[in-house]
Amino acid sequence: MDKLLRRKIDSVLVEWKNRADHKPLIIKGARQIGKTVSISAFARTNYKSFIYINFVEQKKYRSIFDDGYEVDTILKNISLLNPSFTFIPGDTLFFFDELQECPSCATALKFFSLDERYDVICSGSLMGINYHEIESNAVGFKEDFEMHSMDFEEFLWAKNYSDDFIEDMYRHMLDLQPFTALELDTLFGIFKEYMVLGGMPDVVKTYIANKNFSGTLNIQKQLLIDYNEDITKYAAGLDKAKIRNVYNHISAFLAKENKRFQISKVALNARNRDYIGIIDWLSSAGIINPCYCLAEVALPLKGNYDPKSYKIYFKDTGLLIASLDEEAQEDLRANRNFGTYKGAIYENIVGDMLAKQGYNLYYYKHDNPALEMDFFIRDARNLIPVEVKANDGATPSLKKLIEDDKYGDIYFGIKLGYKNIGFNRQFYTFPYFLTFLLKRYLRERK
Repeated sequence: MDKLLRRKIDSVLVEWKNRADHKPLIIKGARQIGKTVSISAFARTNYKSFIYINFVEQKKYRSIFDDGYEVDTILKNISLLNPSFTFIPGDTLFFFDELQECPSCATALKFFSLDERYDVICSGSLMGINYHEIESNAVGFKEDFEMHSMDFEEFLWAKNYSDDFIEDMYRHMLDLQPFTALELDTLFGIFKEYMVLGGMPDVVKTYIANKNFSGTLNIQKQLLIDYNEDITKYAAGLDKAKIRNVYNHISAFLAKENKRFQISKVALNARNRDYIGIIDWLSSAGIINPCYCLAEVALPLKGNYDPKSYKIYFKDTGLLIASLDEEAQEDLRANRNFGTYKGAIYENIVGDMLAKQGYNLYYYKHDNPALEMDFFIRDARNLIPVEVKANDGATPSLKKLIEDDKYGDIYFGIKLGYKNIGFNRQFYTFPYFLTFLLKRYLRERK
C-alpha cells in the first residue's frame, strides 16, 4: 500500500471537526493537489460512517436534490441509490466531490448546516464562474479552506525529516544563527529537488519511491494537458482561446528580463480590455499566482496597485519547469543547471512559497529613476521589500528603499539567495529554503 503523504490540511480537518459550531466545509484548490486523498483518509479515521459521492464518476447522484433540500429527503434519495449506506447522527461525514458538477449541492449546505446531525465536506475543481455560483448559493452556511500543492515543509515531511528538524531550521532563523556548511549544502540540495519537482503529490510520491526523477516529468506534462482541458471544459462565459493564450505564454514572459506579462504580445492585436477577467479566472482556478505592480511604495497594499501591470507565476514551480523545452528539462534533471530561466524559476518559487503562506503578491518597477523590487510583504507595522537574488549581485534598489525617507513605511528588507543567514542592520539575508517560514518569523521576531 502506498504511504500516505502527511499534509497540513490533516490538522485543519481535525480542528474543524472538533469545533462545536463548525459548518459544512468547502475545500478549494486546483486539480490533483491531493484534496480527495486527504479528506478520505481523515474521514475513515474520524467517523464510523463515511459517505463518499463523486458527481463526475457517479452522475446518478446529481438527482438526489430533485425533491427538495430537506436533509431527510436527501438521505432517502441517497439510500434509494445505495441502500448499503448508513447514516449515524453525530458520526457520519458526507464527502461530496467534484462539487462544480452539481451546484444544487451547494444550496443543500444551508440545510445540512441548520440540521446539525451530519458533517459535510465538499471539494472539486472549482473553476471561475462555477465557483461564484456555488458561493452565492451557500453564503453564510459554509466554511472555506484553500488547499495548495505541497509546500517545502510538506516536502521535507515526505523525505522523513521531523518536526524537530524543521523547528531547528526556524531557531536558526529566529536567532540569526548561520547554518554549518554541511547543513547549508544539504538543505540547498533538498530545495533544488523541490524546485524541479514542485509539490504535486503524485510527482513527489513517484520521486520518493524511485529515488530519482524517472517518471516525474511525464506526470507533470500530463498535468499541464489536464489544466488545458479544464480550461476548455469550465471557462463558461469567457473566451477559452484567450485563457489558453495567456496560460501557454507564462514561461515565455518569465524568461524575459522584466518578466512583466504583456497582453499585446500574446496574440495579434490583443488588447488589455479584451482580456478582462482572464487573469482573475486563472487565479481563482488555482492555476496561477498573479503579482501586481504597486502604484506607490507604501501601505496599504490592497488597492494600491495597477491592475494592468502584472507578472504571472505558475502556482507550482514544477509545472513551470515542465513547460520548458526538452533541452532545458534534461539539463535541469541531470545537472540542476537553471541556466537562462534561473531568475524566473527562483522568483516563481519564492512567489509560490509566499502565496502558500497567505500573502498576495506585489512588486515594483520604475524606470526613471531606476528602482525595482521583486516582492513586497508586510507585518503588523512595516512594509517589507523582498529581493530574490539568483546571483550574488549588488542590491541598490533594496538599499535605496530602506535608506530613503521617501519610503516611510519601510524600515528593513529581506534578501533571499544562495546565502547563509545574516543581518547588516538594514536587511536580513536568508537562504531560499527558509522562505516558507517568513510569515511566522515576521510575527515572532524580537
